[in-house]
Amino acid sequence: MALRPIKNEADLLALVATGSQRAFTELFDAYYKQIGEYVYKLTESIEVTEEVVQDVFIKIWLRKETLPELDNFCYYLFILSKNHALNQLRKKANDTARQMEWLTQFEEDTYTADNSSLAEEYRILIDDAVEKLPPQQKKIYKLSREQHLKHEEIANLLNISPKTVKKHVALALRFIKNELSPQNDIVIVAILSAPLFFL
Repeated sequence: MALRPIKNEADLLALVATGSQRAFTELFDAYYKQIGEYVYKLTESIEVTEEVVQDVFIKIWLRKETLPELDNFCYYLFILSKNHALNQLRKKANDTARQMEWLTQFEEDTYTADNSSLAEEYRILIDDAVEKLPPQQKKIYKLSREQHLKHEEIANLLNISPKTVKKHVALALRFIKNELSPQNDIVIVAILSAPLFFL
C-alpha cells in the first residue's frame, strides 16, 4: 500500500519538530484515515486498528524532533504502522494461546493486562475522566468513542438532534482534556480521546 503524501509535508514536519500542535493535528488528519484503512485490512478489528493508529501517532509525537531527518515520511509511517499491527496480532495470538494453555491445565486465570505502555496509562486516565462526565454526556461520548457511532446515528438512537450530539461530544472532549492536561501531554490526550472512523 502506498500512502498519498500531502503537498506541504516537509513544512509540517519541520513545524511539528518544534512542538507545533496545530501542525501535528494537520499531519494527523491527513494520514490517520489512510493508515487506519491499511491496518484494518491486516487486523480485521476496529478496536485493534484504533489502538495501533493511536500508538503510531503517539510515537511520532514523542519523537517529533527527529522528523525533519526522515528522507521519506510516508514510507516511515507505513513501516511503523505495519510493524506495530503485526506486533499487536502476534501479542493477541500469544495471549490467546497462553489463556488456552491455562484453561486446559485448570489453573486460575491470572493474566493481567500490560499497562506499562504510555498509551495504556493515558487510556486509563481518560476512562477515569469519562466516568466524571454528566450522565448524558457520558452516554453520548461512549456511543461515539466505544461503539463508533456517528453523530447522526447517536441522534436517531437518543431522539435528539445531531447538533446536540456534536455539542455534547465537544463538551465531553473539552472536559477530558482539561481534566488531564495540567499534568499530561495534551496532544496525546487529544489523539486518544478523539473518535476515529476508518470505514
